[in-house]
Amino acid sequence: MLARQATTRVWLGLGLVVAVLLVANLLNNTVLRPGAAFAGAIEIVLLAVLARWLVLRPADVGFARGSWARGTRWAAAAAGVVLALYLIGLAIPATRTAFLDRRGDLSLGHAAFSATVPVLLATVLLEEFAFRGVLWGLLCRLRDAGFATVGSSVLFGLWHVLPALDLVGENAAARQVLGTSPASTVGALVFGVVSTAIAGLVFGELRRRSGSLLAPIGLHWATNGLGYLFAALAWTLPGAR
Repeated sequence: MLARQATTRVWLGLGLVVAVLLVANLLNNTVLRPGAAFAGAIEIVLLAVLARWLVLRPADVGFARGSWARGTRWAAAAAGVVLALYLIGLAIPATRTAFLDRRGDLSLGHAAFSATVPVLLATVLLEEFAFRGVLWGLLCRLRDAGFATVGSSVLFGLWHVLPALDLVGENAAARQVLGTSPASTVGALVFGVVSTAIAGLVFGELRRRSGSLLAPIGLHWATNGLGYLFAALAWTLPGAR
């Protein structure tokens, strides 16, 4: 058990990290959206400063040197599974509409750029370092890895409240399933929060099993980054428009 003073410091740290993420979430989805990559880089640095102040070790946030090789293997395997599923999904007409997201209606070159710098900095690295790194490490100090995975996943779901509000307007498959009535916005919100919380459980389990933040980073990037590329491909196919 942690001493009372140490426990208080962990709870204080959790409060500070959640507050930083709340402000970042509001800004990233409004005024900072055009400069999301730059904002993400600054927010990662701020979280790293907080992690150091809270005396989190590299192992606590998933960056212990001894875990790099194992984490890389897990990341490659997870990305390979996503690639295979995306290839199958794009090949089947019934599931192809899931890729028709307006955010991916880009040229292949633009999609390739979006899949790298913006997705890595504004989404993957920021979210993984925040939720499976700093928050996971702090929650682990309070109890154990299972508690850290569940707690960080709930917060990860709530992090996606604002993006979920745009789901129906941006994604053709979501419009087909949920419709376009006012109630569809509520449905999209619930779906977005629950689905990303479940994704958080998967990312957290990868973090736990591999002992490395590289594993969920690999899966997260494959899901989002390859998503941009496959969406761009889907929009070029006959009948997409």
